[in-house]
Amino acid sequence: MRDLLRSTPDGPVPIVHRGRDAVYVEIVGRCVGVVSSRATAVPCALRTGVPSLPDIGTARLHDGVLHLDDQALLVGRLVDVSVPRLPHARVAAPPPGEVAAMVGRGDGLTPYDDDVLCGWFAVHRAAGVGTPEVDAAVRARLSRTTLLSATLLDCAMHGEVIPEFAAWLAAPDDPDRTATLAAVGHTSGRGMLQGARFALHEMRGAA
Repeated sequence: MRDLLRSTPDGPVPIVHRGRDAVYVEIVGRCVGVVSSRATAVPCALRTGVPSLPDIGTARLHDGVLHLDDQALLVGRLVDVSVPRLPHARVAAPPPGEVAAMVGRGDGLTPYDDDVLCGWFAVHRAAGVGTPEVDAAVRARLSRTTLLSATLLDCAMHGEVIPEFAAWLAAPDDPDRTATLAAVGHTSGRGMLQGARFALHEMRGAA
């Protein structure tokens, strides 16, 4: 996110969602979030330590720094959002459904089937397994879904995940980590779990 902000020209940027826990803006076709300490720390977000965000009226970039109203959001540290590596490389699993029908299917900022695909992609990146045909099929249909969900699908294809998913994948049989991931969002965590478990099961069966 820091590099994206630095490479984008100065000027106003549109706000695509605003709330007490998260504000999302569009920067050159990507969704960039600013999240409170209570919000899900999506890999495309700047994380703050405040429990809630103020009402935001405008957003702009200046010298590589995002400003919400008059508040400059300086990047203080970088966070590793990479998925943990699985110990053994595996062959690719089949897609978790008909990809052409899945992208954008569901409600909310991140439709359920998109979350399923995110979990599926993240497991493959953790295993070091490429999925070029599925990548291409999803990218060709990103306009069908929300900007945030399209950005998160791109993140998953690059092996970038939320902390709850990274913790779960490091110990997928841990019931506490499973429950924590399942509780993310309204259905996002459950969707990611479904896609990830499907990929793990199919990969193990093909090993």
